[in-house]
Amino acid sequence: MQSYQILLLILIYFGVLLLISYFTNKGGSNIDFFKAGKKSPWYLVAFGMIGASLSGVTFISVPGWVEASQFSYFQVVLGYTVGYVVIGLVLLPLYYRMNLTSIYTYLESRFGNFSYKTGASFFLISRLIGSSFRLYLVAIVLQNLIFDAMAIPFWVTVTITILLIWLYTFKSGIKTIVWTDTLQTLFMLIALGVAIYYVSTDLGIVPSNLFEFISNSDFSKIFFFDDYKSADFFWKQFISGAFIAIVMTGLDQDMMQKNLTCRNLKDAQKNMFWFTIVLTIVNFVFLTLGLLLTVYAQQNGVEAQKDLLFPTIATQSGLGVGIGVFFVLGLIAAAYSSADSALTALTTSFSIDILDIEKKYDEKKQIRVRKQVHIGISIALILVIIIFKYIIADESVIAKVFVFAGYTYGPLLGLYAFGLFTKWNAVDKWVPFIALLSPILTYLISSNSMEWIGFEFGFFVLILNGVLSFSGLLISSFYLKLIGSK
Repeated sequence: MQSYQILLLILIYFGVLLLISYFTNKGGSNIDFFKAGKKSPWYLVAFGMIGASLSGVTFISVPGWVEASQFSYFQVVLGYTVGYVVIGLVLLPLYYRMNLTSIYTYLESRFGNFSYKTGASFFLISRLIGSSFRLYLVAIVLQNLIFDAMAIPFWVTVTITILLIWLYTFKSGIKTIVWTDTLQTLFMLIALGVAIYYVSTDLGIVPSNLFEFISNSDFSKIFFFDDYKSADFFWKQFISGAFIAIVMTGLDQDMMQKNLTCRNLKDAQKNMFWFTIVLTIVNFVFLTLGLLLTVYAQQNGVEAQKDLLFPTIATQSGLGVGIGVFFVLGLIAAAYSSADSALTALTTSFSIDILDIEKKYDEKKQIRVRKQVHIGISIALILVIIIFKYIIADESVIAKVFVFAGYTYGPLLGLYAFGLFTKWNAVDKWVPFIALLSPILTYLISSNSMEWIGFEFGFFVLILNGVLSFSGLLISSFYLKLIGSK
């Protein structure tokens, strides 16, 4: 595909998103921006959440991961299902019972203001950097496909990307995103199916023999029980997957904000049930695509690896214009589906949790402040992505996202676990220090674990971090009991 063709495709796609935004931007109130008036159909939310969960990272990194890790990532995906059950049966009932807009308001009622601000701050850091990781990957691909040939700098690419997202979300936020994410998920899944069709056809694999081809391949090994010290060991991956789902979905304002737009708890739980089933299947299909791409690359002398494997084969291998067109559509859909909801969630959390706009201002002032925050968060995303350009290594981005999440979401895991599963109190003023200390200790233990005990934590750092945070809260609880007994 030529650069101008890809650019034209992006402009047409963006035009469709603006059209959807026009028809859903009738209100513009904060209740529309934050909760979509609590009128979203659950099936639209469930379908749209698939795209937001997958993002450009899954779209590119998961297929590129197969050569090095086979299907081991599916062990993590199986763990997700357990995490989603916990979200549906424990967290969603809590959020709906308390009628929350920001899920971190729970921490204020349970522990106090310091805990509330700490939880919200860790989400803001986690989602800002996590979303920037995802957008960085997509921006790099678009830069290589289009903008380098047009002599447009990387920072301009990033700025244009965020500006386009801001344009169709600035007025009605989550109300618009529920609909745009549905369209974007559809495009992503169509792109996935088209890519599998083109590559498998070129390899001479008929649809009826696809599963046999997968099962006979050396790259399709899913379960790893051999070495408990390895990062790929099944129980490490499975348990980590469960906790990753809990923190990156259930304790994440971005993902939960969509659920809270459903009419009632029953609809939100239905959404989580179907979302879990479809997401598990889709992740397996992405791994299947990765296997086919890896085999194709080996047979045709394609040297691209990891995050460049799918983009290179889709646009430069001569498989046809069709796979290139749908790859670009899927890539853009993946990027916008994840980024638009992240931008809205970050705006929501900063406005409500940090600035307390619902407590301090009337409706008119709330809308004005929220719009200013929306612009500020957009600028912050641009700056962080540009910084990544100069510091990120060549490791697959999906691995970086999960490892980083282990350090930033760990304190949230500890806080919610302590709040939900114990009746003890904690020293509220200690919480910020506990939340900062536990990731530092986690890093020291994880980075030296192979030398000290011959054990590689991998994604398990999330659980270690959560345990350390929980332990710190437990110590503060004992302190309260000790001074209370005197």
